[in-house]
Amino acid sequence: MAEAQMFVSQDEFTCSLCEDTLTDPVSIPCGHNFCLKCLTNYRDQSQECSCHKCRHTFTTRPDLRRNNLLNEVIKKLKKTTLSSPPPQNYAGPGDVECDFCTGEKFRAVKSCLTCMASYCQTHLQPHYEGDALKHHKLVDPDRNLKEKLCEKHQKSLEIFCKTDDSCICVMCVVSGHKNHEMVELETEREEKQMSVVREVEENEKSFTALMRCIEEAHRKLTERIREQEKREIEKAEGVMEQLEKEIEELKRREAELKELSETKDHLHFLQVRATLHRESDQTGVCGTSE
Repeated sequence: MAEAQMFVSQDEFTCSLCEDTLTDPVSIPCGHNFCLKCLTNYRDQSQECSCHKCRHTFTTRPDLRRNNLLNEVIKKLKKTTLSSPPPQNYAGPGDVECDFCTGEKFRAVKSCLTCMASYCQTHLQPHYEGDALKHHKLVDPDRNLKEKLCEKHQKSLEIFCKTDDSCICVMCVVSGHKNHEMVELETEREEKQMSVVREVEENEKSFTALMRCIEEAHRKLTERIREQEKREIEKAEGVMEQLEKEIEELKRREAELKELSETKDHLHFLQVRATLHRESDQTGVCGTSE
């Protein structure tokens, strides 16, 4: 259970003489408290023997009694409630606001599913201290409380109807779900949670199997592409080799024709030219035209 916090007025711990928080407080018979130094100075300067706060007059100057308990309380309160609430206690962007704060709202620390409201630490205290509220169901701050209300009866959704597969309120039980199979939300959550876990495991298995199929298909496709690439390369290399041979043959014939064109032997010219034509017809390489 969260620790209760005490919020009190600053005036209850203020000296009416210096108008500041009591320091080394002392009490007088009328019940009022003052700083020891302030009251001593006041008594030294005043002709009357009276209380500065309530004006009660004493027949004799009362003894000053140090209020040790009050002094300890003030020390503790200075560290907590007498100081301004720290900025982080105020609701900021993304925080759930207290439904009961007025003016600048504090950040909610709990939401009540029974009251369907959110509370800051101050307004939450009755849920911890009052018998009528201490059995209410408190959860972490929830900005979607309206979604937890039955649209028809405006009651909190506390029961799960297995027959209709829906969340219902206590009024729905008697008004529209008679003889239906019903369980508590926590019970259905546990059952559904186990089902979700099983589905996740099955999905992981299916995903793993699918990934293996994809990897195998990718491997086979890569091998096929590489084999086809290899065949195409081999084919291209054969064509290049053939072309190189034809180029060499053309160069050879070009040299022979050049040499033949320079000869002065008519018979030799005609014999060699005829031979070149026959070779050209056999190899498919055309000779020079007449």
